[in-house]
Amino acid sequence: MLLPDYVRRFRFIGILTVIAVYALILVGGIVRSTGSGMGCPDWPRCFGTWVPPTHISQLPANYKEVYTAQRVEKNKKLAAKLERMGFHQVAGDIFAHPSQYIETDFNPVKTWIEYINRLVGVLIGFFMILTVVFAAPYWKRDRPVFWLAFASFVLTLVQGWLGSLVVSTNLLPIMVTIHMGLALLIVALLIYAVDRSQREQVTWQSVRAVPGLTGWLWVAILLTFGQIVLGTQVREQIDMVAFSNNYLNRAEWVGQLGGSFRFHRTFSAVLLLVNVYVAYRMYLLPSRKLHIMATAILACIGLEILAGVTLAYFSFPAIVQPVHLTVATLLFGAQFIALIDYRRATKLQQQTAIPVVVA
Repeated sequence: MLLPDYVRRFRFIGILTVIAVYALILVGGIVRSTGSGMGCPDWPRCFGTWVPPTHISQLPANYKEVYTAQRVEKNKKLAAKLERMGFHQVAGDIFAHPSQYIETDFNPVKTWIEYINRLVGVLIGFFMILTVVFAAPYWKRDRPVFWLAFASFVLTLVQGWLGSLVVSTNLLPIMVTIHMGLALLIVALLIYAVDRSQREQVTWQSVRAVPGLTGWLWVAILLTFGQIVLGTQVREQIDMVAFSNNYLNRAEWVGQLGGSFRFHRTFSAVLLLVNVYVAYRMYLLPSRKLHIMATAILACIGLEILAGVTLAYFSFPAIVQPVHLTVATLLFGAQFIALIDYRRATKLQQQTAIPVVVA
């Protein structure tokens, strides 16, 4: 079926935005694996300029003291606001974390890696604006599509603000975790908006509902979300161990990690079993699209575990770290699409099963 122009436009920009968000997650993983998170000590500019410096001679001799003082002053205001809002623990953690008073040495490579990360974030902002603009025709046709697009845009603005807090708090773990969780929420909203935007124009194959499968899909999604959040905490432990070892002796890092890493590693087995079971149940259904999503889920969980094993047993190769994170978020997206498709297919089955009463 030929899609109307407004559907094709929205679907194109929506899919493009989802791809851009995943690209940002990948770049963010590279930022983290290369230790470039504080490559720019201020936000939104970098070392006070819109185009970052390429040599330390372009910075004042006391640049560390200048940017540390700026960050501490900004964090005092943030901590005061959090205290008034009742978040006493988080407010205390901001200054309890020793990194608040440590300024990173200037490194042009790390500075530009972080700056590219920010440029991708700005690009996503433009894509989000276009998503809302192209969602305007749905105001009268299917209003939830517009609100989903608008909510994604608002959350992207919040994400940008959180990004500034991540920098000002010098990568405080709780801020990094919230930043990652919000990115997954934005992905879910965009996927649902794109899927719903074409539901009237695309032919869907109906299937009979399988008892409990919806619940198991939700369990898989929530477990994956939790595993990703836990992974951000493990990443923080790895950063601390790496720093304490001057980024040397990588083979010894695993033995120095705490319980979060061991739980994260063991929990992957639970995640594997749940996803294999969900995929098996989906393969039993007479739906090619659900079969494709089941294959995507198995491929993602397989790659994710392979990347995790590589990290744990081959001295945390930096190139694998961003791949590990990105594949985990792809798994989350595949599970969410599978849930949407399954619910729609079963609703169609229920609608066609309703007998028509002729008066």
